[in-house]
Amino acid sequence: MLENPKIVTFPKTKLIGNKLEMSFANDKTFQLWSNFMPRHGAIINRIGTYKFSLQNYSDNFQSNPTIPFYKWALIEVSDYNHIPEGMETYSINEGLFAVFKYNGPSNNAFPIFEYIFNTWLPNSLYELDNREHFEILNENYNPQGNADEEIYIPIRLK
Repeated sequence: MLENPKIVTFPKTKLIGNKLEMSFANDKTFQLWSNFMPRHGAIINRIGTYKFSLQNYSDNFQSNPTIPFYKWALIEVSDYNHIPEGMETYSINEGLFAVFKYNGPSNNAFPIFEYIFNTWLPNSLYELDNREHFEILNENYNPQGNADEEIYIPIRLK
C-alpha cells in the first residue's frame, strides 16, 4: 500500500521545454523525451538538475483513452530571457497538489495512478482540480530502471 501523499502548495514555476499531443491509446512519451534530451543542455538559465514531465488533460480525460492531451518535457528556469529555438515556455501557477512518491520502472506505474484516482481521491477531503498534472524526475532518472519520481496531482477541497 502507498503512503498517504503530502499535500503541498506548489509555487508559481517557470519552465522551458517541448510538448507533443498524444493520448493514452497513442502514447508518444518516448518520442517526446528522445527529442528533448539531446537539446536540453541549450537551456542555460535552468534551476536545479531535475526535469518535469507535465500533462495538460481535459476535464474528462479518464473516460476515454483516445482523448488527446499535451505532454511536456520541461526544465525549471529562472527567467524566459533565453528560449532555445524550437522550445516553448510554460508556467505552472501556484496551486494545491497531492504528492505521491514512486520508485520503479515507469511502465509499472499504472497501479499507483489507479490507486490515486479510484481509492485515495474518492476517500480524501479533496477532489481533482482541472490543472496540469506533473512528475518531477531526478537527475539520474531512468524509466526502465528504478525510476525515482514525485507525482503531483492537482487538487482542491471538496
